[in-house]
Amino acid sequence: MPDLFPAPRFLAALLVAGVALHGSAHAQALSSPVPSSASNPKAAQPALPSGQGAGVHSPLSPFPPLPRREDVVAWSLLTDVTTKVEKKRIVPVYPAPVEALNQKTLRLQGYMMPLDPGENQRHFLLASVPLTCSFCTPGGPESMVEVRTRKPVKYVLEAVVVEGTFHVLKDDPYGLYYRITGAVGVD
Repeated sequence: MPDLFPAPRFLAALLVAGVALHGSAHAQALSSPVPSSASNPKAAQPALPSGQGAGVHSPLSPFPPLPRREDVVAWSLLTDVTTKVEKKRIVPVYPAPVEALNQKTLRLQGYMMPLDPGENQRHFLLASVPLTCSFCTPGGPESMVEVRTRKPVKYVLEAVVVEGTFHVLKDDPYGLYYRITGAVGVD
């Protein structure tokens, strides 16, 4: 039976939709009038949204925040990313604390967004909020992490914790900001 939704194409479509929605806020910020002020150099640059991961910083979110755990990286850190336009593309600009996580073994807590059919998943997105619609993205690329596991992880609707090697991505072809490889599920 042919694979109707190959993971790379499905992932690309999903992320393009998310980046397009996420990028529209950036495009609006970039096209808005910029006040000029010789005394304040920051006023000369458009304000780009920062830390806007769905359900993380918004008090209007219908979702309760994930339970606080000291052994996981907080989404508020991962979503504290700005962007810039480079060669007609919106690219992430990571703060130093996020850059410091690159190639480190760490734990993340979030909700699974399967990329393949089946009960057990080896390749999925971990999102900061639970999914409300299988055809919607839960936020921009700063609020999702691509996960590749060593052993399959059972798909559940509740939050999961994974541990693996964290990668801060500079120019991912799918528009991803983060990836965890060699991951295992943690209880």
